[in-house]
Amino acid sequence: MSTSVPVTFPCLLQQFFVQRLMQQRQASPNTVSAYRDTFRLLLTFAHRRLGKHPSELTMDDLNATLVLDFLHYLEEERHNSVRSRNARFAAIRSFMGYVSFQEPSALATAQSVLAIPMKRFEQQLIGFLSREHMAAILNAPDRNTWTGQRDRVMLATLYNTGARVSELIGMRLEDLVLGPSASVRIRGKGRKERSTPLWPETAAQLKRWLRAYPRQPDQPLFPSRSGTPLTRIGVTERLKLAVRAVAAQYPELAKRRVFPHLIRHSIAMHMLQAGVDITVIALWLGHESPETTHKYVEADLAMKDRALKSIQAPSQALPRYQPSDSVLEFLQSL
Repeated sequence: MSTSVPVTFPCLLQQFFVQRLMQQRQASPNTVSAYRDTFRLLLTFAHRRLGKHPSELTMDDLNATLVLDFLHYLEEERHNSVRSRNARFAAIRSFMGYVSFQEPSALATAQSVLAIPMKRFEQQLIGFLSREHMAAILNAPDRNTWTGQRDRVMLATLYNTGARVSELIGMRLEDLVLGPSASVRIRGKGRKERSTPLWPETAAQLKRWLRAYPRQPDQPLFPSRSGTPLTRIGVTERLKLAVRAVAAQYPELAKRRVFPHLIRHSIAMHMLQAGVDITVIALWLGHESPETTHKYVEADLAMKDRALKSIQAPSQALPRYQPSDSVLEFLQSL
């Protein structure tokens, strides 16, 4: 009488990424990258805790106790927010759900992890930048350098479109339409695409940028010096540099955490204050439902001392440790 041999953890992980995520779910590259990064963190944590390389781990090793310790590590040592912690845990839960159906011998372990609840957290009011602060940041990069010119047009496009940072770095030259009614095509979550209008000022900046540094249609709109797309961290660091450049003039900015998604919040709030209908803002931001955009209304209700001003383009004239291991190499290749 033959008995089936349990599938090993490395095989299950590879099957999960290739068969479940990529083939069956056809997950977006951003989703695959987020799940990959979660497991790289988890496997490195497990190595430090258990002294096993990733290729030596078993499903029994990845039990609820280890996962709970990992989630605690994310919050306490890596200073992740509860929202980020839950996003990492969602990737692990997805894998364990796959394992529970795919490998009966690991069902108990998978179910124990799936029984861990998501952590509740208070929904904070949306933060955003004032029009004056936004204009100062957009005007900060040095127009006499290549990186400064790129940063000026990149930040202007980020504010104009309200794009997520992943959408910004995914923009290519072929996505631009720079005719009388300029617009840019944005590839959003779940492979959904939307076309967003550009202010004449933003379109003019893009035209100057492309005339000075012409590239092929399939190349990134905002490349690094090597010609590859900027990373999320790269965009964040360039934004921080612009904020530091105006911190002397606006000391209050130095005390704030300014990040790309805050720019997305800012254009949404500025449009709302200008009287733009919330359904239009939802379309602009690529939200599936206006209910998602309702948080901006809630935030605006707390600002009764602010007068509504019409929206227009802002003035540009304002004065590890990672062991060499086959499992990690597979994750790196995704």
